Amino acid sequence: MITANQKNIDLYLKKGVYKTDNLNVCSFKMYGDGALGSRGACLHKPYSDSPKQYGALLSSVEELKKVAKQISNSPFQLNSHAIGDSANTVLLKIYKDALIGKKDRRWKIEHAQIMQEADFDYFATGIIPSVQPTHATSDMYWAGERLGAERLKGAYAYKQLLHQNGWIPLGTDFPVENINPILTFYAATVREDARGFPANGFQKENALTPEEALRGMTIWAAKA
Repeated sequence: MITANQKNIDLYLKKGVYKTDNLNVCSFKMYGDGALGSRGACLHKPYSDSPKQYGALLSSVEELKKVAKQISNSPFQLNSHAIGDSANTVLLKIYKDALIGKKDRRWKIEHAQIMQEADFDYFATGIIPSVQPTHATSDMYWAGERLGAERLKGAYAYKQLLHQNGWIPLGTDFPVENINPILTFYAATVREDARGFPANGFQKENALTPEEALRGMTIWAAKA
């Protein structure tokens, strides 16, 4: 993925997709917001443990729209980092508008980590949720403090995202998380960390089956 700044967009839209036996440059990545741990993820309502903080978008809505429009009129894919529910709302709406009349573009929301219930439906329109299961088992110790119990229900909701889209690619988010694929598989299916915590799994209703997890780590990841 190429960082979606204007210099790169101008260069690669002119050059076109670059593909060799060893390298395939066919997509851009832009960043909607920051991380949950630093309270940089952009939320609709304040952080439960810091009532004056909402996080923030890293670019204006107009700038995000401009990038999406440019890339939608090219053969390139767009992938966007979105953690907070507000960032996800903004980017999903931008994607929907930019993709009108365009089929199977496979644009991805990277992380789709905290979702409003009403926004899950966007993933039924061909937008792909690209998730990293060990985020759930890394964040579970403190995510409830950041979000509160009600908002946490829409976070790390991999099964619900799968039901909307019909398929879901899984990754590691290395080097932020451990690259070991067994940890990805275990977090996705058992919803426990490497120490077996918590005993009954974290939000087990959103666990994937072993087959779903294997597909997510292999053929669905390749498709994405």
